[in-house]
Amino acid sequence: MQHLKETVRAFYEECLTVGGTANLTERLQALLADGFESRNAAGTKSKEALIAQINGFWKLMPDMRWEIQDIVQEGNRVVVRSLFSASPNGHFMGLELDGSKSFKTMAMDMHTVENGQIQMVYHVEEWSTAIAQLKS
Repeated sequence: MQHLKETVRAFYEECLTVGGTANLTERLQALLADGFESRNAAGTKSKEALIAQINGFWKLMPDMRWEIQDIVQEGNRVVVRSLFSASPNGHFMGLELDGSKSFKTMAMDMHTVENGQIQMVYHVEEWSTAIAQLKS
């Protein structure tokens, strides 16, 4: 069952971290299952919506990096605590930024993996911490 962690690790290292793969959309298509859902308190995103968002993040934050701090597996669920950082250049979270300011914050995610693909993720990011760092 180690391969479940490796599937999730690839998502962070190859897709969330800019430059991790030569073809981002193709890699995401392979890692995320058809019917994939990304869920948080604001609602649910489809596979297509998440792929578009991550592609946009790569353009807005060309130095975006996600670093797994802890990864725990229970059955087909993989929980990740990560630190992520970037220097946004453009309109981001209600701010106009020029890439000269950066943030570093934490996220907690719980992925469900089936048949070698991520089926669903529940996620929480400390965006308020990122915004505070960008405003300072």
